[in-house]
Amino acid sequence: MSMSDWKPVIGLEIHAELLTESKMFSACPVVDSVEAEPNSAVDPLSLGLPGTLPVVNEQAIQFGMMVGLALNCEIPPINQFARKSYFYPDLPKGYQISQYDRPLAINGYVDIEVTPETGDTYTKRIRIRRAHLEEDTGKLTHVDSGSLVDYNRAGVPLLEIVTEPDINSAEEAEAFGRKLRAILQYLGVNNGDMSKGVLRMEPNISVMHTNDTGYRERTEVKNLNSIRNVFRAIKAETERQVKLWEAGDSVKRATLGWDEAKLKVVIQRYKESADEYRYFPEPDLPILEISREWVEQVRATLPELPDAKRERFVKAFGLSQYDASVLGLDKTVAAYYETVVEAGANAKSAANWLIGSLFSVMNNAGVDREEIGQTKVTAAKLAELVKLVDAGTINKGTGLEVLNEMWETGADAAKIVQDKGLAQVSDTGAISAIVADVLTANDAMVQRYLGGEEKLFGALVGMCMKALKGKGNPAVVNTLLKEQLAAKKA
Repeated sequence: MSMSDWKPVIGLEIHAELLTESKMFSACPVVDSVEAEPNSAVDPLSLGLPGTLPVVNEQAIQFGMMVGLALNCEIPPINQFARKSYFYPDLPKGYQISQYDRPLAINGYVDIEVTPETGDTYTKRIRIRRAHLEEDTGKLTHVDSGSLVDYNRAGVPLLEIVTEPDINSAEEAEAFGRKLRAILQYLGVNNGDMSKGVLRMEPNISVMHTNDTGYRERTEVKNLNSIRNVFRAIKAETERQVKLWEAGDSVKRATLGWDEAKLKVVIQRYKESADEYRYFPEPDLPILEISREWVEQVRATLPELPDAKRERFVKAFGLSQYDASVLGLDKTVAAYYETVVEAGANAKSAANWLIGSLFSVMNNAGVDREEIGQTKVTAAKLAELVKLVDAGTINKGTGLEVLNEMWETGADAAKIVQDKGLAQVSDTGAISAIVADVLTANDAMVQRYLGGEEKLFGALVGMCMKALKGKGNPAVVNTLLKEQLAAKKA
């Protein structure tokens, strides 16, 4: 199988629940659909009882407009809701109030930065076809004796965002997913928790051979609960489709699931024909006219978004584009970083410690970056550590040791340094004596160095640092070692 002859063609459908207090078409409160008691937040409209009439949630319209504008979309002056008919136990009315030919936002785009496993980082524009409002469905739980339905989620405002099929790799899909989630979190309209289903991403996947002039059949993967699984599912499904085509078989249009334990796609049902939803204008809701004045009022409320924050980090803190992107993409991480700098840490040093060290510790502990504000290493404590290293009180190696203890105990960096006697040795007399001892004990290596094997200098530095128990000031060690070696050469 030669993957180089094939290119994935991917479009994403994203369903984002909006953080309104009440549901899309009634005053029924929105609750956590995972934590709340089943069917504890329902009303006649949520249950689809006869005689109920929907009323549009203005806050949901405004939140949807914010997302549309953040995605560089047009907001058409005329919006209309429609009935989308299908029959499933979690849809009590037998239809869903959605939008069809007159959606809330159209013709947008998101620029993403992609770093593939091999190759340089590149920028790509992913077009947004539409973003439309609808009501969410209930939630089914399947048990041995049947299925249980919880209507707490039924009627929650849902924004569906549909991309054009501009995504050509799992890496691009991952970059887009992370960027979109960040935008929703920055706007404050969605918390991005895919594990609870408040944000759901469903890739439509096909492959194209280098000789193709048109699209081949596609499949859709449903119910992915993390961006990592979006990446994995696209990889797996792309490989499955290429194997089928190269074996002379074909891909059938189907709805797929993702088996996280086995890391494979599972075919749930084949689609013999296109879904027939019988859309027609919702008779119980009037056409929604959105004035240009309202659009501009909403635009004025938009906060600083990830791209703008990245550019500010570059200009204000002197960070590289890469570091600024890493720190600015996640709202929680960006706030943590700015707090570290506000606490007096050097901006570049703080970025290095955060990206190069604390992220590594968090990754090893299985802690997501979004949880950085909940760890024992608070922003103030990391700032203290950064300042100790920059001041030369401890060196980088000792700093890493201190960071790991801070992670485990939550203790202050200065206290750990004091209690364990980790302060860096900078006394030239003490270091000079250690360097002399190391050179005497390793005379054969010294002679090889003096004979031209200059690469041995690093090994000699390491021996000196080991003799100093890792607490020697590296700059002082390097200087004194060079001086003593030069004296021997003379």
